[in-house]
Amino acid sequence: MKKKIELTIDEKTILADEGEKILWAALDNGIYIPHLCAVREAAEPAASCRLCFVEVEGYPRPVTSCTEPVKEGMAVRTRSPRVDRLVKTAFELLLSDHHLDCARCPKNRACELQKIARERKLRLKNVRFPQLERNLPVDDSHPLFSFDPRKCVLCGRCVWACRERAGVGVLGFAYRGSVRRVTTFAGVPLAQTNCNGCGECVKSCPVGALYLK
Repeated sequence: MKKKIELTIDEKTILADEGEKILWAALDNGIYIPHLCAVREAAEPAASCRLCFVEVEGYPRPVTSCTEPVKEGMAVRTRSPRVDRLVKTAFELLLSDHHLDCARCPKNRACELQKIARERKLRLKNVRFPQLERNLPVDDSHPLFSFDPRKCVLCGRCVWACRERAGVGVLGFAYRGSVRRVTTFAGVPLAQTNCNGCGECVKSCPVGALYLK
């Protein structure tokens, strides 16, 4: 039986398991924190999307809530000028590398980007940073699902799900910087891999990059 920790998030007193991360403690208690890359079962949080920043009383700067464990008496704020600025910048950077086509996207109305925009009153439109145009083709080779790399937000959830849940490891990251992307080994079409068609990658995708046919 795990020890329970008492803390406050946005002045709401809650209980959480000792060692739990702030993000999951908040979500378990109905307090929304934007996030894309977090996987609760993952041993090591990726903290790559940079959307889940919070402020903790006594800390000199905001921290990512997916990596910070709860502590007894901790006081957390999910909103502040510094937090809002960090989240807004991270969100706009994601949009600069995302093919926005909501009306025709299979994930429309169930997309995490739309939820973040709605919850934080952010514009679902790139106006601040130069748009990165990726001329990457849609992989439509698999009989069950398709992959559109132009909509991928590089959260890595599909990579983790394919490796840890499905035990296959078909997907992975390739390259670095602005050309980083999720792909198969050697970039071969999905139909030419040892994919077992379990669909874990599709279920884990928070946007419309992986979708069932």
